Amino acid sequence: MAETDGYGMVLTTCPTREEAHRLASLLVRGHVAACVQITEITSCYEWKGEVNTEPEQLLIIKARTDAYEKIEKIISDNHSYEVPEIVRIPIDRGSAAYLGWIDEVSGQSSPRFT
Repeated sequence: MAETDGYGMVLTTCPTREEAHRLASLLVRGHVAACVQITEITSCYEWKGEVNTEPEQLLIIKARTDAYEKIEKIISDNHSYEVPEIVRIPIDRGSAAYLGWIDEVSGQSSPRFT
């Protein structure tokens, strides 16, 4: 496993599969994310004084940390929620081959597959 401070995951949720797939496509086609996984979840949260429990689509966005601002902007500009979840989680270790693939598809340095 390679030590790293240049990679992370960004989490966001969407109310529908269609919106989740549209955002994922924008991120991957824009080469700011290497991969976006989409899974259905149930969220319980408080919003404007009311507790809500609703199905949502969770997007797990794998990318370089230097792409975070672009990812945040794409999500903010294209999201239907008034305040979308946009949270970055650092990847502190990962396989060199996988991290090299993130570099390759993000248009960064040459691939580091080993």
